[in-house]
Amino acid sequence: MYFDRTVFFSGDSIVNHVLIWWSIMPFTSRLIALRKQRGLSQQAMADAIGIHANSWKKYETAQAQPSIDVLKKIAVALHVSTDFLLFDEHERGPGDDFALEFEAIREFSAEEKQTVRDLLEGLILKHQARRWSTRTTAQRTSA
Repeated sequence: MYFDRTVFFSGDSIVNHVLIWWSIMPFTSRLIALRKQRGLSQQAMADAIGIHANSWKKYETAQAQPSIDVLKKIAVALHVSTDFLLFDEHERGPGDDFALEFEAIREFSAEEKQTVRDLLEGLILKHQARRWSTRTTAQRTSA
């Protein structure tokens, strides 16, 4: 089971503080905290994902970064998503204002999902074109 941050949105101030703390924690700190939370030593964690303990120690001290394959193994071993390991809360995923809509889309057929994807891509392109046009116009007027 993967860690799901939405489970903890309850209005409880302690829970909200923990959530904020997790969301701003750097990658290395997340690795250490999650490993310790699971009660694993550095050697046990390295064994669980099939790497040498020295490699794991380098990940925890930011002397090295794991490959994508190792990152996937870390996420599975720690029962979290790779997004949770890599991104702060504000860097990834739809905002809460779209949570229900995206949850509903999960139930769509493949054809309906493709329609939603096409629609979103069109809206995103329109938005980017408008931003580019506005920026270009602003640059011309300031020159």
